[in-house]
Amino acid sequence: MRAVVQRVSEARVEVAGEVVGRIGLGLLVLLGVGREDDEAAARALATRIAQLRVFDDAAGRMNLGLGDVGGAMLVVSQFTLWGDTGAGRRPSWGRAASGEQAEPLYRAFVARVSELGLEVAEGRFGADMDVHLVNRGPVTVLFGTEA
Repeated sequence: MRAVVQRVSEARVEVAGEVVGRIGLGLLVLLGVGREDDEAAARALATRIAQLRVFDDAAGRMNLGLGDVGGAMLVVSQFTLWGDTGAGRRPSWGRAASGEQAEPLYRAFVARVSELGLEVAEGRFGADMDVHLVNRGPVTVLFGTEA
């Protein structure tokens, strides 16, 4: 799995003009599922990101996690994170999981975040979405589970 995680002061996802997911302070997670991924990888990555300490403590150091600041997570599926731009001008999507394989793993990721007691909102899997965010910092962190 691959994830782009952004610390946000607010974020929302719209589909055809309708807001389908919204958070205030928290993390926006753009999540891409690869062909080699499984449920264990999804759950482990969700745990790692949920415990990420990128919020400022009283001393101004990035030392607090989502739970410490009462933040939420907005998870948005994004298969294009698996785009291979190594040859030519058009990315290859060969390493991205099919929608049939990816959706249950995306759902496992979201379920794990919820199990950890965090508020979690979602985009709409497979939809054409407009993602709006205010990146706080800016802080952006990349995650990957591939070897």
